[in-house]
Order: sequence, then C-alpha cells, then structure tokens
Amino acid sequence: MRCYVVVELKACDFESGFISQLNMYQNIVNDILCHSDDKPTIGLLLVKGKNKTVVEYSLSGYQNPIGVAEWQNRLTQSLPEEMQSSLPSIEEIERELE
Repeated sequence: MRCYVVVELKACDFESGFISQLNMYQNIVNDILCHSDDKPTIGLLLVKGKNKTVVEYSLSGYQNPIGVAEWQNRLTQSLPEEMQSSLPSIEEIERELE
C-alpha cells in the first residue's frame, strides 16, 4: 500500500473539530506531496478518550479515510489488518528516539 499517513496526537478527549483539522492536513498532503500512484492519505487521530457515537457523527460526510483511536491501548485495533503488522512497536520507537 503506497500512501501517506497523517497522525495527530491529542492529549485530551475527542472533540468534533479535530476531524476538520485532520481532514485539512490530509487535503494538503494529497495536493502537495502525493504522487499519482499513491492511494489517498490516511488520517489517524489519537485521543485520550472518545465517545463512539460522537466520533461516528463527526466523521459522517468526510471522504478522506480517517480513524480515531484512544492512543493508550486501542491504536492497533482501529487500523486495517494489513497495516497493523507494518507499524513499529512502542519499544522500537523508544529505541529510535534514544
């Protein structure tokens, strides 16, 4: 899968306006960085907490692929299966940052 992934981390609970902001970032990446062979940019919004119903209504009508996950323990559950195995583990990220 050839595409960009825009990840936004929020240290607070989900707010509906976060979707609009992430969608804008995706549109910018699609317009400026994407190659004609690329799939649409995936947006991943990581939040401290969320209300599933509010998230579903907030996502309604957007065409860019966007996922919302609670960042502490639900990240991999919200990603497509083919992407789950390609993500680095927390330990690998920590080693890279050191």
